[in-house]
Amino acid sequence: MKQLLCATLEGIDAKTVEVQFTATKGLPAFSIVGMVNTAITESKERVKSALLSNEFTFPPKRLTVNLAPSDLRKEGSHFDLAIAVLIALGNNDIQLDEWHVFGELGLDGSVTENTLLYPIILSLANKGAITKAIVPHKSLNKLSKIPNISFYGVSTLTETLQLLQTKETIPHAQSTSFEFPSTMHNEQPYYHHEDYPLDFKDIKGQEHAKRAALISAAGMHNLLLEGSPGSGKSMIAKRLQHILPPLNNNEMLDCAKLEILEGKEPSFTPLRPFRSPHHTSTGASIFGGGSHKAQIGEVGLAHNGILFFDELPHFSKNILEALREPMEDRHIRISRVNAKVTYDANFLFVAAMNPCPCGNLFSKNIACRCTDLEMNRYRSRLSDPFLDRIDLYVQMHPTSAEDKSSYTSYQFHVKVREAFSRQKKRGQKTLNGSLSDSELEKYCVLNDEGKKTMDQAIGRFSLSFRAVSRVLKVARTVADIEGEEAIEKEHLLEALSYRKR
Repeated sequence: MKQLLCATLEGIDAKTVEVQFTATKGLPAFSIVGMVNTAITESKERVKSALLSNEFTFPPKRLTVNLAPSDLRKEGSHFDLAIAVLIALGNNDIQLDEWHVFGELGLDGSVTENTLLYPIILSLANKGAITKAIVPHKSLNKLSKIPNISFYGVSTLTETLQLLQTKETIPHAQSTSFEFPSTMHNEQPYYHHEDYPLDFKDIKGQEHAKRAALISAAGMHNLLLEGSPGSGKSMIAKRLQHILPPLNNNEMLDCAKLEILEGKEPSFTPLRPFRSPHHTSTGASIFGGGSHKAQIGEVGLAHNGILFFDELPHFSKNILEALREPMEDRHIRISRVNAKVTYDANFLFVAAMNPCPCGNLFSKNIACRCTDLEMNRYRSRLSDPFLDRIDLYVQMHPTSAEDKSSYTSYQFHVKVREAFSRQKKRGQKTLNGSLSDSELEKYCVLNDEGKKTMDQAIGRFSLSFRAVSRVLKVARTVADIEGEEAIEKEHLLEALSYRKR
């Protein structure tokens, strides 16, 4: 029995698959076993045609290909090349166990790329389960971004066999670094961009909201903007994406993986994801799901970026309540009869809403026409446990002719990067918004005056344990923006001013 290594996706994580082959005496037959899907079953015809088109003799024996482990569902046409290589080599005594082989075969023996290759190989690389791989030559450009793997690009089946048989020194793709401005923290580069197609200078006035947006970006704190239509809520939310903290190499690769899973070409930029589902979206599209296979949803696709809910109260109450878990735990678990998958969901939640159904409650010139019943029904869609997970709540005032532009996105981004550097220099592995309880005690220490202020706030505003921890995290970020090592009373008071009461 001969075997090669390949892999398949289970959710968004890859599992190694051993492609095993035997040729035994019996009536000529060709079968592929191991819980395979239609794309793999159809590979029999592609493999036959590719072998015969390149003057390989198809063995007149009973050929069996097993994809192990047999209790794992496999899918994808990238198994073609591994299956064809094993059949073509036959009884040739070549050590193949160390090779991962990926590629879809054309009928003429050409090797083409598959959309699943990048997330599969990236997942294997994160586990340290792959060192060298044969891949389609067309995929080398994006796969070479993944470090610590030697990639050998091939264009045909014949070229693959020559590589494995002769073991000639064929140039392989070296890992390429990203060409973006970067800063070093803990001997690791963190990349950022300096392009701002959406700029905060376009927003006139709303200084309080822009200050909250800066704090939200610097520490990845959840933000809720409430204001009349046209006050700039969506403008602020869309510009937040361009001032978020830098990304390291692994985070940029993860963002590219999510782009591919969504069907896009990976951009490999330090611009974090921005997801903005419509309020009519179903729960499955937002959280992920599926009857046979748990697909990733908007919450998972927003990992390391922003999840923006515009017109927040118009979202289904079930969706808003289900959102509480990923907002707190930073991951989401999809359970189905056939699959149970956990997705990382470390996102910045940003929401915008009107103050009332008609939107004119804050207006000085237009009277609100909502009844008390409509107001109560509108606001009751947001439960207290949900609002307790909002770090920053801002009421935005209607615009006026006297409003002026102030800060630019570049100025905000510089402040965010400086705050990010202070967090990393303290030894934090995560940003302030994601600090654990033990890290909170270590990095968010209050002096006697601060403790007294917090005790008064707990009594006056009935703050929960969760609210207290979130206030401390915001205060830590405010101190970082101001360049202070310790959390002072004014930092704590500013953090308390953003709590919804």
